[in-house]
Order: sequence, then C-alpha cells, then structure tokens
Amino acid sequence: MKILTHRIELSTIDPIEFIDITDEIRKWVAAIGARSGIVSITSLHTTARVNVNESEPQLQLDMITFLKRFVARDGNYRHNDVAVDGRDNAHSHLLGLFMTETETVPVADGALVFGQWQSIFFVELDGPREKRTIHLQFMGDAA
Repeated sequence: MKILTHRIELSTIDPIEFIDITDEIRKWVAAIGARSGIVSITSLHTTARVNVNESEPQLQLDMITFLKRFVARDGNYRHNDVAVDGRDNAHSHLLGLFMTETETVPVADGALVFGQWQSIFFVELDGPREKRTIHLQFMGDAA
C-alpha cells in the first residue's frame, strides 16, 4: 500500500463560491498511477469546505442563495468583535458547521468512483481569498 499526498492551491473571487475541482483530482490520481484505494480531499480552512454534489450551474446558484439565506452575513455575532484577522466572518464559520472539511472518494480500476452526476467542489464561505489550499491524500495500490 502506498500513501501519497498533493496540494491544490487556488484563489476565490466571490463571498460564497463553488469551485469544481474534480478534473484536477482525476488528473492527479492518473498521474500517480492509482489503481485502487481511497483519496481524501481536505480543506485546510475553517471557512471553506469540500463537498460532493452535482455540477449544474443553476443548482450551484441555488446552493449559494440557500447558504446566504440560511445564515445571515449581518447577524450580531460575537466572533466578529474578536476575529483574529479582522474579518467579519462569523457567518462563514457557522455555515461550515453544516458541511465537512473532508470528503473521501474510492478509487477503483484507476478512476474515481462516482455516481453519474457527482463532482467534487471546494466551497468558499468567506471570500474572496487570494490563497486557499486543499490537501489530497491517496492510500492504496499505485504504480
């Protein structure tokens, strides 16, 4: 069994944003010669998450609208009074409570195992941000 790691770095432009990272992960899985195992995809941020969902533009807009309604940006949050980086981002941390920072996807016969409509998204909850990092870790059989 091999354990291999990789990092994806990206920037975001919107306060809440869904970025499809599926192709980049597929390319890495192919490049390392992964045959079977699992790949973990982890956001290294408390205000950004990783999510498996459908990559359909109107659905993504619906998800953004839902998140904005679910937790108001302008709420009276105590964290905004003491935020270490000066960002009024308590709402982003609260949204993160309902998502995971890690998704694990099986790899079989050298490919990610997905349903027909599934894609992997990096979900920005506190953008825009110049640098966001996603950690990938493959565990399994690879060349």
